[in-house]
Amino acid sequence: MTSTDLGDPADPRSLAPHPAAPNPADPRPLDRARLRDLPKVALHDHLDGGLRPRTLLELAAAVGHPLPADSPAALADWFFEAANSGSLERYLETFEHTVAAMQTEEALHRVAYEFVLDQVDDGVVYAEARWAPEQHLRHGLTLSATVRAVGAGLKDGMAAARRDGHPIIVRQLLTAMRQADRWEEIAGLTIRRDDDVVAGFDIAGPEIGFPPTRHLEAFRSLERAGVPYTIHAGEAAGPVSIAEAVDVCHADRIGHGVRIVEDIDLTGETPVLGEIATEIRELRIPLEVCPTSNLQTGVAATLAEHPVDILHRLGFSVTISCDNRLVSRTTLSREYARLVETFGWTLADIRRTVDIAVGAAFVDEVTRTRLAEVVAAQWPR
Repeated sequence: MTSTDLGDPADPRSLAPHPAAPNPADPRPLDRARLRDLPKVALHDHLDGGLRPRTLLELAAAVGHPLPADSPAALADWFFEAANSGSLERYLETFEHTVAAMQTEEALHRVAYEFVLDQVDDGVVYAEARWAPEQHLRHGLTLSATVRAVGAGLKDGMAAARRDGHPIIVRQLLTAMRQADRWEEIAGLTIRRDDDVVAGFDIAGPEIGFPPTRHLEAFRSLERAGVPYTIHAGEAAGPVSIAEAVDVCHADRIGHGVRIVEDIDLTGETPVLGEIATEIRELRIPLEVCPTSNLQTGVAATLAEHPVDILHRLGFSVTISCDNRLVSRTTLSREYARLVETFGWTLADIRRTVDIAVGAAFVDEVTRTRLAEVVAAQWPR
């Protein structure tokens, strides 16, 4: 299939194997350049956490929002350094600047469009952009208008990528903020799907004091409508938050989830899983692990101490994502490169996480099958 045969960029059947697939005989080590060539899946990537620094400067200037730096490089440095507090709450404060600049349809469209192109540049073949419509109403936009603007940007980005011979599928997840009380409204917006690339629902924000059980009716509505959802849990709060998300709220996936390791006894020769950890592993609940971001919010002091490798080796359904590419100064290729450098991950380790991510993507089965075929076609043998 040539690039001119791909059809509608929003149509899953149009996704063709990337023409620049890695050479199976490629002798290069698994450095970032080679990792960038691998077909990857990004499940946990916040739209407002991944702006290009130059774009943020231009959008902020257009609405008169002051920024802490006046050059792209200095601004990128500020975000990364400000987020390295070891506190989820402080980490989240950096988003005031990005959200303030994303209050018009034009800004939302541009950020969504560039989201797609940046994913393509990193070798991603499927991505989900999550964001909170309720945070983008300051200049008079309606919730529906924000969703349509982001959807248009994503679709235009997919069309541009297809024209360049690098097809990608991107969907949007609508996020409700835990500390607000618009969960049912955002859940209803997700169910209504004012844009055809809306794929699912998410809740985000401070975990402590805002359990997912606060608005059970939102999750029940999503369940009845057959809309999948993921819940941030096990990042700032412990294993009980993960159990609540799965057992009470019936989450399909867990955002982060790395503190499940606290329910595993690692003191002996053989790890012993507690009740919650056993359930999460046996149910194969996908964990959207974001290593660099987790270090910034205090999950671990160093990557060597991060539980991602332990969970991966113990058979948990680990997937790898960036969380916030601007704030963490990262890409999915960089996340994998750090895992290769720190834990000795191989192509097989990476492939397992990609396959799990394909299986966990919020897509129909036709799309899932096509994504699996694309990954298989591009993967080194």
